Amino acid sequence: MSFINDDFLLQTKTARRLYRQYAAPQPILDYHNHLPPEDIASNRRFNNLFEIWLEGDHYKWRAMRANGVEEKYCTGGADPYDKFLAWAKTVPHTVRNPLYHWTHLELQRYFGIHDLLSEKTAPRIWEQANALLATPEFSTQGILAKFRVAALCTTDDPADDLAAHQVLAKSGIATKVFPAFRPDKALAVNDAKGFNAWVSRLEAVSGVSIGSLSEFLDALDQRHAFFHSLGGRLSDHGLAYCYADFPSEADAAAIFDRVRAGQTAGVDDHARFASYMMLFFGRLDSQRGWTKQLHLGALRNVSTRGTTRLGPDKGFDSIGDWPQSAALGAYLDRLQQEDALPKMILYNNNPVDNYPFATMIGNFQDGSIPGKMQFGSGWWYLDTKEGIEWQLNALSSVGLLSRFIGMLTDSRSFMSYPRHEYFRRVLCNLIGRDIENGEIPDDDELVGPMIENICYGNVRRYLGLEISEEPRS
Repeated sequence: MSFINDDFLLQTKTARRLYRQYAAPQPILDYHNHLPPEDIASNRRFNNLFEIWLEGDHYKWRAMRANGVEEKYCTGGADPYDKFLAWAKTVPHTVRNPLYHWTHLELQRYFGIHDLLSEKTAPRIWEQANALLATPEFSTQGILAKFRVAALCTTDDPADDLAAHQVLAKSGIATKVFPAFRPDKALAVNDAKGFNAWVSRLEAVSGVSIGSLSEFLDALDQRHAFFHSLGGRLSDHGLAYCYADFPSEADAAAIFDRVRAGQTAGVDDHARFASYMMLFFGRLDSQRGWTKQLHLGALRNVSTRGTTRLGPDKGFDSIGDWPQSAALGAYLDRLQQEDALPKMILYNNNPVDNYPFATMIGNFQDGSIPGKMQFGSGWWYLDTKEGIEWQLNALSSVGLLSRFIGMLTDSRSFMSYPRHEYFRRVLCNLIGRDIENGEIPDDDELVGPMIENICYGNVRRYLGLEISEEPRS
């Protein structure tokens, strides 16, 4: 019998009942991921297990490098099967890393494969998976249907033309696909060349000639409105920490003008301009009733050699250890003082920030809607069993777990949907354990709807996306 059986991660009889009756039947709303919308619009078919599973997965690359695997088998030009074989040789060494759980959960849920992946089993797993990938069920749209994904939100730059989203909006596929607005490059005045190249893209897609800060803001507002017209209701920012050194409009305009003239902003001017822009984006989200996501705390591209050779997002990132609370609180407070604080989801990448973030949201709940301010699910290095438990425990201790909007994949891979199952099993195991310890009433009328809502109902109501499907239980 596979070690991932029906009771995987469910350590009590109550946990098993709660999972099967209330969590497992719920659809998925994957409100933050990095899936390519073009792959969904074209209903991409994958030629082999490498393409769907290893292509672009920096989690696996990090493990392979740690196992002594040459770069050509990670991001390089090696044959796809040889790359898969290098991963198969690495998997037995990942015991106690969540990759070991995810790997075997994914093989089971996608392909019905219960073998442990290793160098020995790799050839037959490759053949069995590839045979299934050749069938229509394993196209991108087929996978979304298989895992009952009611809706998903991709991550899109304001300068993207959203052509794939326009196709998807007219396609009639069962899974609703929405863009999410990720304007990180609008803050990047610390790189004049890159910033100006991006502004040229923004000019082209918006049709706005950008010669001033005012015109820059107009172009971004227009793109925000266009995202809205395609059903987008979320923005997202990936920041090391929040910016809260607010300049005047005249000062921000002067910084903008210098950068447009080719002068890269220094550290102080970058922080001031980023602070100004983050207020602007908060106001936009508030005006249109959107939800803003803040992903804070990642220390990115640490290896100069690795990043220079391979580019960003290749697995050279760590947990950062910046102080977060003061600047985050100042930013949220400034928006609230302007009556422009949108719904907000805060994600931390450092477990030290669990309680600061979980308590920060309580400062800005205003009674307008349940759970307006959210402490987001375990992110990046914290989407492990332990990290999920830490987040749930912190939120439970100082906030309202029952109003939590649950899990997302944050993934570039169409093989990641079992991460929702993983989260739901961890959630039910925690609740089930507390019930059997006498810490929560053994009352399904109390606990059952809470689990259903954390898995699907809360986020469906919270985001206000145009989704017709109701939860199934």
